[in-house]
Amino acid sequence: MTAKRKDDTHKLQLELEDARHKHLRALADYQNLEKRISQLTNEARSTTQRDLLVRFLDIADHLEKAEMFIQDKGLKMIKEDFFRIFNELGVKEMDLVGKIYDPYLAEAVEVIQGDEDSVVKEVVKKGYMIGDKVLRPAHVKVTKKIDINN
Repeated sequence: MTAKRKDDTHKLQLELEDARHKHLRALADYQNLEKRISQLTNEARSTTQRDLLVRFLDIADHLEKAEMFIQDKGLKMIKEDFFRIFNELGVKEMDLVGKIYDPYLAEAVEVIQGDEDSVVKEVVKKGYMIGDKVLRPAHVKVTKKIDINN
């Protein structure tokens, strides 16, 4: 083999190696793009589902209030269906009464006198979680210890 041929062969091998590296980088970029698109799609789907569930929670609240004033089997069945579906979707009602107030889970709408500071005394509007995320924060009344000796 002549020196020119060796040089040409070496040059072609370098170009081939460079093309392989570019191909692998392009393939990795494409795979990363696919993952990112899948992630964004899942996030959009989750956000849409959460927004829809919050709207249905408001309807469920209205059904519960109506049930206090109207004793009707049909109304009760509809309410039960709502909550069965929520349960199947992983929506859980928060249990906050008697627990320390957590501003990430609830909004304090009133402060009332109590034996301890920052304890949830009453739920004014129910709060719900889906998984470990707050779907809708609760509205609660929180205690404040008032020292009458001062």
